[in-house]
Amino acid sequence: MGMVFNTLYNLTDIWFAGYLGDDSLAALSIAGSVFFLLLSIGIGIQTGASAMIAPEVGRGAMHDGTSQIKEWVDNIIGMAIAFSVVSLLLGAVAARPLVVLLGAEPHIEPLAMEYLWVTLAGSIGFTLSFAAAGALMALGDTHSNRNALAIGFFANFALNPLFTFGLGLGVTGIALATVTIKLATAFYLLYVLAKRLNIRIRPAFDWPRWQALLKQVLPASFNMLTIVLGGFITVALIGQFGSQHVAGYTVGLRLEQLLLLPALGLNSAVMAIAGQNMGAGHNSRVAETYQKSLSIGLVMALMSVPVMYFLSPLMVGFFTDAEAIRQTGVTYLRIDALAFYAYVVLFQSVAVLQAIRKPLFPMYLGIARQLVIPALINYVLIVVWDYPMVSMFYTIVAVVIGSAVIAHFYTRREIGRLP
Repeated sequence: MGMVFNTLYNLTDIWFAGYLGDDSLAALSIAGSVFFLLLSIGIGIQTGASAMIAPEVGRGAMHDGTSQIKEWVDNIIGMAIAFSVVSLLLGAVAARPLVVLLGAEPHIEPLAMEYLWVTLAGSIGFTLSFAAAGALMALGDTHSNRNALAIGFFANFALNPLFTFGLGLGVTGIALATVTIKLATAFYLLYVLAKRLNIRIRPAFDWPRWQALLKQVLPASFNMLTIVLGGFITVALIGQFGSQHVAGYTVGLRLEQLLLLPALGLNSAVMAIAGQNMGAGHNSRVAETYQKSLSIGLVMALMSVPVMYFLSPLMVGFFTDAEAIRQTGVTYLRIDALAFYAYVVLFQSVAVLQAIRKPLFPMYLGIARQLVIPALINYVLIVVWDYPMVSMFYTIVAVVIGSAVIAHFYTRREIGRLP
């Protein structure tokens, strides 16, 4: 439910950008791709926090004064702050060239940069939120993050029109609302975490712990980076057909993410439960958790695919009346519906592998699935052979299905190797 509210939050931004005009909608679509590319180095913090703390919980550290858990929390927060600084520095250098690379026309580029400068300045709110949410998830608390995301959605619905139209800030207002809410979310989650553990959180730099953390965080971050880079390359190629098609793809992608959110929520639960079971030595339950997640995910797919196919014109039309934007969004949703359950299998496979501290294979698979294979195929199709834009969507489906099959059998093998 928290992730549903998070995606509704993003859709709210897109909705208000649409009211500012098609140029603002295209600018926000391009800027969002750049921002998440830069932020991806910090997104792995959530996975790393859960991977390191959940086994401690399984070993009973919650009942021995939480000294080990406190040390992990302090170092995770320290790393989150460091990653936010890196994101800001990289953004200052690379943001504008990346916006241009994604096909932003001269009248779109300034609008995209308006959004980016504000969100990059407030990136610490994003990384701290990820860190605190990952720690709470490992402790079995998903309610606090859900509550924060739900309140954030309603706050965004209030602040967006206030900043964007009431104060006349335009795209800057959308970004300012997001940064304000993310900072408030970070403070709230850190307060809940400190209260739950009865500790005072102090950012720490303990190099041996940072090394152990980085072994989990960097592969997860790099996996996320490949996902974002893959989308980045897709957007860059779609941008050759015009920024309105970029906007249509972004709207379709956000709607697909909304439908995939129950599976992503399942992914978070699987990671925490599998990690706790491994820490407690109940390895047979790791296999049981994985199998049940696939069954639940199948039910989710059977419910979501018809919505994705038949209601896509209605859903996309809610955000824009522009024919090019609408047609691209609907086309993407209908084609990618073929790979919906494959996404579910991938999510659960990656969650289990990260929970049992086998993060490298998801990273390698992500590089191949998100980056190397689609980039090569789509470059040949679009640039060399001059195929239509829709061919890229079929490439996505084929690669996702193939990757899901490989990930499933690899995960089963690694579970079978647990002592």
